[in-house]
Amino acid sequence: MTLPPNPRKIPRTITQLGRTRQDEYAWMKDDNWQNVLRDPSLLQPEIAAHLRAENAYTAAILSGTEDVQARLVAEMKGRMQPDETYPPVPHGPYMYQTGYAPGAQYPVYSRHLAADPQAVQVLLDVNVAAQGHDYYAIATASHSPDHTLFAHAEDTQGSEIYRIHIRRITGDAAPLPPVENCSGAFVFSPDSQHLFWVWRDEHGRPARVYRRRIGEDTDTLVYEEADPGFFVGVEATRSGGWIIISSGNHDTSESWLIPGHDPQAQPVCAAARQTGLMYGLYHQAGHFIILTNADGARDFKLMITPDTAPGRANWRDLVGHEPGRYITECVVWSGHLAWRERRNANTRIVIRDLHGATHALEPDEAAYDLTFASGYEYDTTELRYIYQSPTTPREWHAHDMVSRADSLLKRQTVPSGHDPAQYRCWRLMAQAPDGEQVPVTVLGRCDTPIDGSAPLLLYGYGAYGHAIDPVFSTRVLSLVDRGWFYAIAHVRGGSEKGWDWFLAGRGRNKPNTFSDFIACAVSLTEAGFGAAGRIVADGRSAGGMVMGAIANMRPDLFAGIVAVVPFVDELNTMSDASLPLTPPEWPEWGNPLEDEQAYDLIARYAAYEQVAPRAYPAILAMGGLTDPRVTYWEPAKWVARLREHTLSTRPVMLRTNMEAGHRGATGRFDSLKEAALIHAFALWAIETAAPTRD
Repeated sequence: MTLPPNPRKIPRTITQLGRTRQDEYAWMKDDNWQNVLRDPSLLQPEIAAHLRAENAYTAAILSGTEDVQARLVAEMKGRMQPDETYPPVPHGPYMYQTGYAPGAQYPVYSRHLAADPQAVQVLLDVNVAAQGHDYYAIATASHSPDHTLFAHAEDTQGSEIYRIHIRRITGDAAPLPPVENCSGAFVFSPDSQHLFWVWRDEHGRPARVYRRRIGEDTDTLVYEEADPGFFVGVEATRSGGWIIISSGNHDTSESWLIPGHDPQAQPVCAAARQTGLMYGLYHQAGHFIILTNADGARDFKLMITPDTAPGRANWRDLVGHEPGRYITECVVWSGHLAWRERRNANTRIVIRDLHGATHALEPDEAAYDLTFASGYEYDTTELRYIYQSPTTPREWHAHDMVSRADSLLKRQTVPSGHDPAQYRCWRLMAQAPDGEQVPVTVLGRCDTPIDGSAPLLLYGYGAYGHAIDPVFSTRVLSLVDRGWFYAIAHVRGGSEKGWDWFLAGRGRNKPNTFSDFIACAVSLTEAGFGAAGRIVADGRSAGGMVMGAIANMRPDLFAGIVAVVPFVDELNTMSDASLPLTPPEWPEWGNPLEDEQAYDLIARYAAYEQVAPRAYPAILAMGGLTDPRVTYWEPAKWVARLREHTLSTRPVMLRTNMEAGHRGATGRFDSLKEAALIHAFALWAIETAAPTRD
């Protein structure tokens, strides 16, 4: 019989705002955690040994699924094009492209002259750059506006501490000095003479913008953010007219402007921050288009202001606010602008010319997703977008904004075969306890019976206003082809039904997210998509927070729960101001260091605090040792406390990736192993909960 690890308990009493709690597993947090992010070998030996013991236990419990995992990896790999390439993107005389060589783990960035497609020039082969690293990720990779430079930001630990490499594309010039300790964000100045980059502080927060002249190794401070709750970013407008420094949190934003023709100028504030006012700027010959929630536009609207007078007093409406139509982003060209809007968990793209005439791109499916594709050019009438749905592989389109002609550039190939007609997608509405209608997207094969006999994998997130769009996934087909249903619960906390949908699952409204997810599970069973006890729930990061809550609230509904890099130690994390995301996240969850109501609410739903003697389902928690977002000790502590209290014989397992962070394995094939483990766990959980029906 395989016995689970039995970590020691060290009593620790925490008193806060007159309230007391116990944390007997606090020792799992290495006091030197900030240095561990940079060098995992510094992890305390006892903690490292415990995490390895947990990994060994998980491997032993799931050892009977190893053949299934191998088959799942093979299936998923068989649905991936070995030499995948994406449509080349025009910029001046060149076409820039990203693609994979046959069997390669990482992409190759390249370009060719539009007039000579055969003369391909490699800008960066990530497979070569990744050699010798167990973990390798690129945050940003970009060429300079004059096409002479290429830069990329790399992370070799998973800790999101990036180094920027800059090189000259032509000539045999010596390597240029790298930029250290970057957040991963950078941009070339429009004159290609400078690099603007974002520095991260010792807490992992993007806090400063520096400027470096190309070829030099010294940096000039351009902007520093004093508020630890604000994160900083930098970009250049597509027009080349401006460099924009942005700073903000989840409620408030502010932009600073540097003229594109004078990159050494001091930044000037466009509109001073006002609590609750959010805005983003997009430049178009002589004016800025502004995406904002000003004047009570809760689902955002578009405004316009002269670029010589960008202050708030000069903003005027361009596309007015319409409740229920959430404008999520905007793209501007010399003669057009386009925006993406979301209604009832679906999206569409609207194009507007300088005279105000509009037309929309809107497929006719129950559930689908439209997104803007990347582009560089400003003086063009071509808009590129990507269309997909749970049944339809991704399609890249070019749309002429004048003639409205649409052309297909590429359709995702599934080498092992995929017939959309064999699958069906449903959009259901689940009724929450307060009467709210929660959208649910369901994918299944047309021949799968809707009578409660099929198992169900139910995914949820519900935070930060981030919508989980109904996209095409070759990975979930491995379960769907085995007779499962796959569903997405579009719970409150996301923005699937607009910004109010986000606010209704935020802060003091956070419990709505958890009750919505449970309502979706119940509604699906009532409709015949699964049955109580034959559901596996899946959530990642803030979605892992949902998994922790529903494990405590309705463990009977689930055969298994997958919680990947789960935010489950909410009260302790939000009480630790040294952690990277804590001050910026206080508007999202509340500040339990100063607000008694926030403390009490978080304590009532926090997964770690609410563990109690219950018959928990099988649980697979997955963490990353160098994860700066959800630190490794959150799932480790949660699993230890769950295992101590569960009244069922179903195992509680932890798997920590000792060589990665928040995003797990980075190679496109290596990442399949983690997906296969999750799906194998789901199959195992259903089979061990109740035998599969004949």
